[in-house]
Parts: sequence; structure tokens; C-alpha cells
Amino acid sequence: MNDGLHDCIGHNNWATSELLRMSSALTDAQLEATAIGTYGNIIETFRHIIRSEAGYQARLMGSEPDWDRQQSGSADLVELSRRNDELAARWKHFLSEPFDAERTFLMRWHDGFDRDVPAGVVLAQAIHHGSDHRSQICTILTTLGMTIPPMGLWDWAEATGRAMRREQQ
Repeated sequence: MNDGLHDCIGHNNWATSELLRMSSALTDAQLEATAIGTYGNIIETFRHIIRSEAGYQARLMGSEPDWDRQQSGSADLVELSRRNDELAARWKHFLSEPFDAERTFLMRWHDGFDRDVPAGVVLAQAIHHGSDHRSQICTILTTLGMTIPPMGLWDWAEATGRAMRREQQ
């Protein structure tokens, strides 16, 4: 029932993993780099991506990850990679059974008012949020003169065998 969502979530976690892997070669100064229009520096943006995704999961699953997402301000890239792997496993478990995409959650909105938000919207936000902030990290990296790893959806599909190459006839 949730089969198509596995691709969405799979790409999301894989792309974060690829960017974390590429960033492991950065210096501390590079990890502190930022650019106008981005969330913040590279390491803080990674922490924000992982912490927020854990929050979306907690809302949908009713359980927290093994680490304290509220106290994750000092996690390094190795720890963030481990957490990303845990999030991927938790998503896989979540999607192994049907979920009610229309179940609503009461959420505080940016304008200070509460909203009833369907689970499907929370899941969509988890995917969108990661993509948006990975793009911001890529902006910072390109301003540093670095080449970004291929991490688009088509790249994921090829890397994971979800898109099989056919020989020309």
C-alpha cells in the first residue's frame, strides 16, 4: 500500500547520506561556511535537517529516535550520518504497514495559530524539508568552488537499481 512512498523516502535519506559523505572531507572552516539566503552554515544545516526529520517521524510514529533530537546541537558528521541511517530504518519500519494519511495532528503554525494537519502533509513536509535544505548546503559548497555529488532522484534510481539501464537496440 505504501510502496511508492519507499522511493520518496529512500531518495530523501540517500541524498542526505551522499551529501554527508561528500562533506566529511571538509575542513572545520568549510563546515562553518554559509551563504546569503541559506538556513545557516553547513554543519548547522545538517543538524537542522536531521533534527527536523526526527521530529516529523516522532509525530507520525508516536515514538522518538534513540537519540535526543532536542539536544543535537553538537553532533558531528559521523554522528549525523549514524542518525540519518537510523531515520532511514525507522522510515522503512513505518512504511511497512499502512498508515492513515488523513489522520490529523494538531500543530502550532508559523502565525501562532493551531491547525489540523493530515499525516500525508507531515510526510510530504519531511521530504520537502530535506530537499530544500540540501539545496542550500549545495549552494554554500558551490560558493566554495566544490563540485556537488550527483544526488538527484534519477541518480538515486540508478544507484539503487530502481532504474535499470537498457542496451541500445
